[in-house]
Amino acid sequence: MRKRTRIASLTTACLLSLTSLTACANEVASHGGSGGGGKGTKVKIMVGGLDKVIYMPAMLTQRLGYFDAEGLNVELLTEPAGAQAETALVSGQVQGAVGFYDHTLDLQVKGKSVESVVQFSHAPGEVEVVSAKKTGDIHSPGDFKGRKLGVTGLGSSTDFLTKYLAVKHGVQVNQFSPVAVGAGPTFIAALQKGSIDAGMTTDPTVATILAKKAGRVLIDMRTPEGSQEALGGPYPSSSLYMNTDWVNGHRDTVQKLVNAFVKTLNWMSTHSAEQIAAKMPSDYSQGDEKLYAAAIKSTLPMFTKDGIMPARGPETVEKVLKAFSPNIKNADVDLDKTYTTEFAEKAAQQEKAAK
Repeated sequence: MRKRTRIASLTTACLLSLTSLTACANEVASHGGSGGGGKGTKVKIMVGGLDKVIYMPAMLTQRLGYFDAEGLNVELLTEPAGAQAETALVSGQVQGAVGFYDHTLDLQVKGKSVESVVQFSHAPGEVEVVSAKKTGDIHSPGDFKGRKLGVTGLGSSTDFLTKYLAVKHGVQVNQFSPVAVGAGPTFIAALQKGSIDAGMTTDPTVATILAKKAGRVLIDMRTPEGSQEALGGPYPSSSLYMNTDWVNGHRDTVQKLVNAFVKTLNWMSTHSAEQIAAKMPSDYSQGDEKLYAAAIKSTLPMFTKDGIMPARGPETVEKVLKAFSPNIKNADVDLDKTYTTEFAEKAAQQEKAAK
């Protein structure tokens, strides 16, 4: 990891506004969150699915008022997949993206300098589910050959992980068909209609699939143990990543962002799934509060308590990507430039001192 010493000017960039705000994000503004009110330093963050439990710290931080407490005016926007959040960041439409850490490696080999500044998780939080119609045919990723496999988007982290699991079990990436089906209702519909035979998704979609008996769990990576079994080590996934130049030029703002997120991660570690669910927008439960709380409970083990990159995590991610990606397989990735623990370590120390 890098320990920076350069002091940069604290300026705020004026960037293009996006139109993909969801009703949930608007609800936050009406609750006095930093999406409205115009107070504090303005920061736009694109999330690869605001209602996904794996990205829950983004909305929860806003609902808890921690952005406001740090003097920040954070506007949360959403896209259905992490790959689209990455695009918004690289194109300069937002200052930060909440998505999988693996995008930082993928972008580095494409000549982009992007880094994770706070790591939400040490496991993917992803689940490979098999359609109820195919439950007798698919028993492991070794059975992926010739199948239609759902992912949130092509080039997304679900796409990456699906390819790795296939290759690991002897199925080449050209021997199955990845199908972009998003998450939530679109994923479930694709599973039920037979548009996909299996697919990778997260909670609350997983909980809904099981409740509807539309499929069964094939591989569960919502816990560190599940990550170890499927991927061979800790797999840092959900994170806030930003352009390195922007981080260097706005260190004070980045520290405040990380402070807020670390407070949230710490809060999550001391509260129940039901208490967490009660803080989230009401429509996230889709009318079933118990099911939503259960989805959160199943996914909670994936989260870190301090926002610090887990030891050996970046190496696991690199190993996974090199297994199937021609671009990364032959590239010399500088892992130290894909993340920094500087801000999270300082925030964690502040949290410890406050207790």
